[in-house]
Amino acid sequence: MSYENPPSNAKGSRVMLRMLEAMGVPRDGLLLVHSAFKVFSRNGYDAGVVLRTLVEYMKPGTLLLPTMSWRFVDPANPVFDELRTPSNAGILTEMFRREYATGRSLHPTHSVAGRGLLVEELLGSHHLGITPCSGHSPFGKLAAHGGWIIMLGVGMDCCTLVHHVEESVAPHIYCRPASEMESYTCRDRNGKEIQVRLRRHRFLRRDFWQFQDTLAASNRLQVVSCDTSVCLGFKAADMIRVVCERLAENPAGVLAVPGQRYRRM
Repeated sequence: MSYENPPSNAKGSRVMLRMLEAMGVPRDGLLLVHSAFKVFSRNGYDAGVVLRTLVEYMKPGTLLLPTMSWRFVDPANPVFDELRTPSNAGILTEMFRREYATGRSLHPTHSVAGRGLLVEELLGSHHLGITPCSGHSPFGKLAAHGGWIIMLGVGMDCCTLVHHVEESVAPHIYCRPASEMESYTCRDRNGKEIQVRLRRHRFLRRDFWQFQDTLAASNRLQVVSCDTSVCLGFKAADMIRVVCERLAENPAGVLAVPGQRYRRM
């Protein structure tokens, strides 16, 4: 399905609205959006308009955007501030956390910002996990709440939910050992500080594209083109199911085969 060339002053709004409706994302549900805006920008979309459309569409429900900060927070700079630490996950995430989010999970590297009915439930315990995407994180709670994920102009290689399954099934493969645990200070919007212990992900070549293929083969993947950008949509529970099935066969099954080339949309 493809949407192209609506009037320029409404372009971002109309295309985003049609995309969300085509994917079947419920307005009163839960949606997490991964995004990259470079191609949208080249096609004349306005980031503010696109973001407002997402916010308005999900107003009866809950909207989440990852606000990763692993480029800014590390052992040399071990302090995360809910309100001040920027996101390194793209322009939409940075605008969302500053202008629309009512909460942001306390995590030094993999925080998530959100607004809506489930924000406190989804974001409030992220700091309790010792891995980035544990069951205490928003990623670990998406499926239980019927959550959807949209990859807005970004490939499946950015689907953080896969890390949740890695951590749950085989942390010894995908996470650094407990002996390399790192310590961070996380400061909430009221100035309260908590200490967070973290086992980071190992830097490994992964093949997340295989799960796109599996979802598509079983008609559990929505694909919508917006001009030259491709958006993917799927239910969190479906992604978790296919990754769990793969890791049940082979705990190292997320790893890329030596010599395998990355695919692009």
